Amino acid sequence: MKTRTYSPTPVNLRRLAAALQRGELVAIPTETVYGLAANALDEKACRGIFTAKGRPAHDPLIVHVPDLDHAEKLAEFNDAARRLVRKFWPGPLTIVLPKKSCIPAIVTAGRDTVAIRSPAHPLTRRLLRLAKIPLAAPSANLFGYICPTTAAHVLDGLRGRIPAVLDGGPCKVGVESAILDLTDPKQPAILRPGAVTVRELEDFLQIKISGGIGKRHRAGKKPGMIAPGMLSQHYSPRTPLIVKAAWATLPANTAGVFLRRPSGRHAPNVHWLSQRGALSEIARNLYRVLRDVDSGGYQQIWLEAPPESSGGLATAINDRLRRAAAKR
Repeated sequence: MKTRTYSPTPVNLRRLAAALQRGELVAIPTETVYGLAANALDEKACRGIFTAKGRPAHDPLIVHVPDLDHAEKLAEFNDAARRLVRKFWPGPLTIVLPKKSCIPAIVTAGRDTVAIRSPAHPLTRRLLRLAKIPLAAPSANLFGYICPTTAAHVLDGLRGRIPAVLDGGPCKVGVESAILDLTDPKQPAILRPGAVTVRELEDFLQIKISGGIGKRHRAGKKPGMIAPGMLSQHYSPRTPLIVKAAWATLPANTAGVFLRRPSGRHAPNVHWLSQRGALSEIARNLYRVLRDVDSGGYQQIWLEAPPESSGGLATAINDRLRRAAAKR
């Protein structure tokens, strides 16, 4: 299969919208990472996502919609969820709610809930309007590898596996959306931290939000996970990654990745995520730098972690680093 990259012209957007309507796959830009999109109401099309990525069927997909009106056709919203999405959509927040029957079981890993969000990237929003269908879209990479934040990253992993990539430039956020389970509005749970922080959600909802999966998500005999991005090992480079608070010396054949540009260190194996250590810049550059050093032929990657006390985006960054560094 030949993979073609499309620039975001009006003609190309109409062409890609028609391809999605026909059940084809298209890699699309979002503000978080690039996603591999298919018609969320077409079981066969969604099955193609799993095949192209090598993704296991127990890992569900996020459904993307333009707004709340479209989302309510796919999921059972409660008052708390409506208030929340009016505040934070479009943006990097995914809500888990009971699904409606129109959503195929393959999208939700056989569960009766669906993860749904409204992306902020203007090109994806235009594509959603043109296609007039909800789009299921996990990250556009081979399963388990570092997520893509440019069209070139998508091609690195999926060239020859998918027909089309829409080039929307680098992603502005750089880490995946926060995922909040609101199936029980009295007991909301954060399933994956993101750019929309737990503190922001708690302040808005005026209720304590629990962390982790929680007992109600482990109970029962449901076949798959409640939401994507919950595996203990994920987002991983092929080179062994060691996350360190700090280190004095950098061994030979090891790439060192610093939060900010280190003064006095200019060796080829020294890399940094931000000129000044800004969390938003660190998040935006994290996957790009990891991909760069992963292709450098090093034996190990040492990466400095932001202090947990930094809060906000630091929580999301450290979550991704823990999963990326987990032993295979």
